[in-house]
Amino acid sequence: MSTGPENPTSLTDVALAAAARGWPVFPLAPAGKRPALHGADRCPGTGPCAGGHAGWEQRATTDPDRIARAWTAGSFNVGIACGPAGLVVIDLDRPDPGHPADIAPELWAARGVIDGAGALAWVAAEAGEQVPATRTVITPSGGRHLYFRTPAGPAAPALRNTQGDRGRGLGWKVDTRAHGGYVVAPGSRTPAGTYRLVDDRDPAALPGWLARRLAPPPLPPAPTGSIRTAAGRVGRYLHAAITAETARVHDAPAGQRNACLYVAAVALGQLVAGGALPEPDARAVLLSAAGRHLALGAYSPRQAEQTIASGLRAGAKRPRTITDPAGAAA
Repeated sequence: MSTGPENPTSLTDVALAAAARGWPVFPLAPAGKRPALHGADRCPGTGPCAGGHAGWEQRATTDPDRIARAWTAGSFNVGIACGPAGLVVIDLDRPDPGHPADIAPELWAARGVIDGAGALAWVAAEAGEQVPATRTVITPSGGRHLYFRTPAGPAAPALRNTQGDRGRGLGWKVDTRAHGGYVVAPGSRTPAGTYRLVDDRDPAALPGWLARRLAPPPLPPAPTGSIRTAAGRVGRYLHAAITAETARVHDAPAGQRNACLYVAAVALGQLVAGGALPEPDARAVLLSAAGRHLALGAYSPRQAEQTIASGLRAGAKRPRTITDPAGAAA
């Protein structure tokens, strides 16, 4: 095992090194940390998105030829898609001394915690456990990324991202990245500095006590019942629209589930804005249609609700009014 920093000769090498481990990569903005790919709201519907919007997680790849072509086009930093890579990365952040919001909350300050590393150590001690040594990257701010292998097996929880003290998080200044999340690969550079590999051992298995702590809560029951629509042409049109968008969400293939939920929410959001469909009904039918994917862990209930809310807002910008033959609006 080597513990020296990794110094690849180029960002293409950074991407190829991650891909050689079986970790799908995608380009980040040059000298930045955001994906250098379009979002669902700006999707052209062409190229990789010809069959539906493909986000960074779907477009991440281990193909050396695709990587070479992509990184030849620009000095992109490298993102590792944690879910497809089978990784859970614990991000131990450090506070910014000049930022008032980065003052340790009273609960953590009373425990002597001053950063994410201290918070994780306190959580481990409280559980009577230890955090095993694993692959470690130092971030430009002085924080640490601890790489672990995702729990395997049919009974393993479907882990997704967590943030700080929120919900099932690990504590102040401790985030995790799993399905739906990514990390900046070591060797990537920002104005603040370089992400440096300081322990290049293979990622350890995520300990059971951490996996249990990070496991998502039980799914809420999906809304049941159908939406009553009026008789006549307006009612038939509205029923057909709801049926089509429900099918779009329910039948979405792997890799396009969140994008299909967003597109369906936009379509129903137009009808909400046009007065044809109450917003609570639109939310209920979309969440019910997403139930299959929630059960599979494709996204969390909170993420589904956020996607629905975002789509409804986008749809509201282009109201669609349904009228009967006499011209009366629904």
